[in-house]
Amino acid sequence: MPNPVRFHRALLLALALMMIAASVAIASEGVHWSYSGENGPDHWGDLSPDYATCAKGVEQSPVDIPADAAVNTADISFNYKPSAVAILNNGHTIQVNYDPGSSLTLNGVRYDLVQFHFHAHSEHALAGQFAPLEVHLVHKNAKGGLAVVGVLLNAGAENPSYAAVLNNLPAEESEAHAVSGATVDANQLLPSERTYWRYNGSLTTPPCSEGVQWLVMNTPVELSAAQIGAYTAIYNANARPLQPFNARTFVLSLTLPVTGGALLTFDVVLLLAGGTLLLLGLRLLRSHRSVAH
Repeated sequence: MPNPVRFHRALLLALALMMIAASVAIASEGVHWSYSGENGPDHWGDLSPDYATCAKGVEQSPVDIPADAAVNTADISFNYKPSAVAILNNGHTIQVNYDPGSSLTLNGVRYDLVQFHFHAHSEHALAGQFAPLEVHLVHKNAKGGLAVVGVLLNAGAENPSYAAVLNNLPAEESEAHAVSGATVDANQLLPSERTYWRYNGSLTTPPCSEGVQWLVMNTPVELSAAQIGAYTAIYNANARPLQPFNARTFVLSLTLPVTGGALLTFDVVLLLAGGTLLLLGLRLLRSHRSVAH
């Protein structure tokens, strides 16, 4: 027969552990961050151990893109389809959750489009100059890796491709809800000229995780002043400050056609060339040793 005292102690211990786990989970979920004041970007790294990368990371985003940064040709394969407008205000930005089935292919890897959202002013700068808005299209691959397409949005002509979103912005924090009869096509959110800058960076919000592939279109898209104003009436300062570029370089992904229609990126070509040189070096070394003996 079980010892009742031991049973009660085990039960109390289990309950205590459950309460501790629950309090930790609640504390983690309840960490409040913002774009100003004591919970602003300068303090994100101190708000939670989970946010330490915001302060200690060395490949953080956003960055200032210099005028002479290497520009990639339009070699990203976009496979976007129209989606319902499932829109929400998450307390930090306006976000649209995208229907499954749309993706881009980068270096032969498929990244599915998950959502897009906005920042005011733009988070990335071009030679120190910001745009009024920036839209980020967030993609995830099968292993959880992220690729984010950034598009700078300048003042100009009204843009009907953004109307279904900008005409239905929720002013208050809300759950995602579908806008009846509205659709959005991510293809039309991008510029027609799809050359881009590429660099390795991070999320621009806590936890500021690194390893994000950033693909910033180097041709801006126009919105009318009224369309920009519709967003900035709700969020007019939700951009993280520029981060040091440190030892990074802008990635130039030169694609070369090979037999069968496949593509080799410049990075892969360099690896192959390096491997070939290594093999040649080993052969020369063996040849030299055989002659010496």
